[in-house]
Amino acid sequence: MVQNSARMSPHMNATQIRQVLEDTGVNPSKSLGQNFLVDENIARWIVSQLEIEPTDCVVEVGPGTGALTEHMAPLCRKLILVEYDARLAEYQKKRWADTPHVEVHHADGASWDPRPLFAEQPVKFMGNLPYSAGGAILANFLTSPCAVSRAVVMLQKEFIDRILAQPGDEAYGLLSLRIQMDWVPRALKTVPPEAFNPRPKIDSTVMLLTPRAPQSLPPYDHRLMDELMRRCFAQRRKQMHKQLPDTPDWSEVSAALGISPTARPEELGLEQWVRLTNAYDPHPLAAVAQKDDELFDVVDEQDNVLRQATRKEVHDNGLIHRAVHVLVFNKKHDCLLQQRSLLKDRHPGVWDSSAAGHLDAGEDYDAAARRELEEELGITDTKIIRLGTLPPSEETGMEHVALYAALYNGRVHFPAAEISGVVPFPAKLIDRWLAARPQDFANSFAACWQIARTMLGD
Repeated sequence: MVQNSARMSPHMNATQIRQVLEDTGVNPSKSLGQNFLVDENIARWIVSQLEIEPTDCVVEVGPGTGALTEHMAPLCRKLILVEYDARLAEYQKKRWADTPHVEVHHADGASWDPRPLFAEQPVKFMGNLPYSAGGAILANFLTSPCAVSRAVVMLQKEFIDRILAQPGDEAYGLLSLRIQMDWVPRALKTVPPEAFNPRPKIDSTVMLLTPRAPQSLPPYDHRLMDELMRRCFAQRRKQMHKQLPDTPDWSEVSAALGISPTARPEELGLEQWVRLTNAYDPHPLAAVAQKDDELFDVVDEQDNVLRQATRKEVHDNGLIHRAVHVLVFNKKHDCLLQQRSLLKDRHPGVWDSSAAGHLDAGEDYDAAARRELEEELGITDTKIIRLGTLPPSEETGMEHVALYAALYNGRVHFPAAEISGVVPFPAKLIDRWLAARPQDFANSFAACWQIARTMLGD
């Protein structure tokens, strides 16, 4: 039976940590990167860098013996621990059995489902991560769109140097860009080997990650950029144009970016990669968020057409008009939600139906629903069913709304200027998220979702 030696003190010292390892029968594994932090002062300092507030949910990946955990648990609303080692996960479950706000999962941090964190915001991330799995864990929790608003991680110094690297640095590459796309990384402290048990052969670095400022980069398709980067960095010593699609013309793209036609991938900075991605984005609406001069039908409360007016006039004057929402479900019955672009004139940055938009002047609801599916998600080959309607109100933005559902399991392709991301969510998670944080959603979404839940059930 595991002895709960950590209860001897609110914080873990080196002796207690070694006792936990002995009690749990854990012989630190080199292949798992198990180097346990034993310096209590450093542990306390690392936790302070996360700036935990009483309303925060904190996720710690790889809590191990609890050197950081013990400092965090008293500070936050909820603490979620994700531990790969079964023996240490069991230890943590027993350690926190009588503490309802601490939740322990025996799971791989590289594959644990982070979607429930959206309902727990504000969320902060902490991890003393193994070198071998560090990149995969960071990708799982921190790839946009994600729920995390601040992260503090400790990894081998060489790994952190790769994240911090800039064009021209030998360490600069795919990992650097994948993190810097969404985060601003900053090295905080070098931690020497003697702070760990067993001692590693190299130094570690504590790094702070804060979100990149909104609109600091032009909108772009994250998935397309990652695909282009993977192509080019797969053979980083080759001229990058040899790894890119044939169109558009490379000489024109390189001239627009101000780079040599013989450039290699490590020569491009983040903003140049974004501009390159937009040059290769085939979506016809990739750079168009909305047009103020689009014509809509202005209608009365009975949905009779009165006249036509521009988008700007309709929205500025609160005129009644028409819209559609489409909820797309996959084979797992998850519903695809879109995060609206920060460039949108209404409800920027919040979550909304899979596809939604206004009817053009003279357009009917069914045609608009199919058009929005194609324009916003690239879906052209699925059946839609009408679930119901919503009358115009302040909640709907003075729109008559027709709500549709569709089943689709393929890949979606969305315009970056319209949509920041698309994520499939289980219905019960959406229920919980809506109840906890209605401010995360567009005004009309809650009413649409209520109709869908009534019509489609669980």
